[in-house]
Amino acid sequence: MITSELRKRILDALAQSRGMFSGSDAKFSVSIGINNAQYSRIKNGDTEKVLSDAQWVSLARKTGVNLTDAPEWKTANTPVFQFITAQLELCQSKSTSALLCDLSDIGKTYTAIHYAKTHKNVVYVDCSQVKDKQKLIRYIAKSFGVGSTGRYNDVYADLVFYLKTLPIPLIILDEAGDLNYNAFLEIKALWNATELSCGYYMMGADGLREKIRRSIDGKKVGYTEIFSRFGRKYGKVVPIAHEEGEKMLQASAAMIIKANSTSVDVNKLLRSTLGDDNLPSLRRIYKELAKQLQLKVENETSLFCK
Repeated sequence: MITSELRKRILDALAQSRGMFSGSDAKFSVSIGINNAQYSRIKNGDTEKVLSDAQWVSLARKTGVNLTDAPEWKTANTPVFQFITAQLELCQSKSTSALLCDLSDIGKTYTAIHYAKTHKNVVYVDCSQVKDKQKLIRYIAKSFGVGSTGRYNDVYADLVFYLKTLPIPLIILDEAGDLNYNAFLEIKALWNATELSCGYYMMGADGLREKIRRSIDGKKVGYTEIFSRFGRKYGKVVPIAHEEGEKMLQASAAMIIKANSTSVDVNKLLRSTLGDDNLPSLRRIYKELAKQLQLKVENETSLFCK
């Protein structure tokens, strides 16, 4: 059951998302998956019997609202966050492209989603969820508020046309190594059609680098052109030398722990989340912090009830 408190949080998040969206209310309603009449009503505070619980859950997912008591992740200004944010800002402001291939679990996705939430006309795409060209293009079109359910050629043409009318749009392609071959070729086509009108940022782990390298070495059609359009280099945040990378990521993890808790032993928590390679896991850090926060809430509730 979606409570009135949860609806309020979702509406607040929607208001923030609307502020980052340059199109009309009608286009914004398309981007969030409800009709314009429904959006108009909930925007004006009429939330009773307008949307189903399933629709509220969908809106919560799209706006990043937690439906549980899990803590909201606070942003730490780590080297990874700084580097990726600077690259995204450059790609968007200059309508250019870049490619980042680095270790997993270092904060790439968090940074990209945070950027999309706080900058206008930015669409974040988890490519692992839209692997083929039709799903990919339709998802991007819908996220920009362009109709996505008609003939594919019409959806593509409308998306290209609309991107050229927007002020400095940016498309972030995360987990790009999961894309099918036809989707990679469609990215090249979309890039060609919107050159100097739209920025692109492609991200993935080291597997993305290998996929592109192998495809180029094997002379697979399109990959040399894609690599060229994304700057002809593999961006990397973490130093190649293991010891330097280890120091950087451990320092970054400590920054994240401090930003998200004032009551934990930073070094103890950091040590408990180190892997065999001596690198920290941000996913494990989040889980441990969530557990400790939940325990704190339970203890406070217990004391209050006595």
